[in-house]
Amino acid sequence: MALITAEPHESSNPLDIFETVAAAQNWAFDRTGEDEIDIVLSGIWSEYPVAVNWREDLEAVHVAAEIDIKIPDAKRGALFELLTLINEQLFLGHFDLWADEGVILFRYGLMLHGGARATPEQCEELLSLALASSDRFYPAFQYLIWAGRSAQDALAAALFETMGEA
Repeated sequence: MALITAEPHESSNPLDIFETVAAAQNWAFDRTGEDEIDIVLSGIWSEYPVAVNWREDLEAVHVAAEIDIKIPDAKRGALFELLTLINEQLFLGHFDLWADEGVILFRYGLMLHGGARATPEQCEELLSLALASSDRFYPAFQYLIWAGRSAQDALAAALFETMGEA
């Protein structure tokens, strides 16, 4: 992804910048309200719907990318174990289960206290982080749920990196 460079925005709503970034990257998006924008990121394994919310009262942006894998009730215990193991590997953001919907989310927050302003580069990097993390661990979720493997095996498969060329 190429970094977006733009003139500083006068708006105090950082979602205006997310909208500019999404348009520049040709990502499908819908500004569903003053404080929410939905963006679709195309990854290796899936498309990831991303909800970006601005909470002016908290001076914070919340990014939530949905992993489109429904979790059977019987697999929830193993999923929670896998989420814990994955989250130990992450420096930024975390995975969570949206219990009402049974959907896995990658979540991250950006605090903008004291009049701080988000930059286009920050906004693009937040979306890139959501995409990269979702793509990296999508196979682990599939391995656990559909292949019936343990949380440890699923994590090991996701962390496996090949070296060289075949």
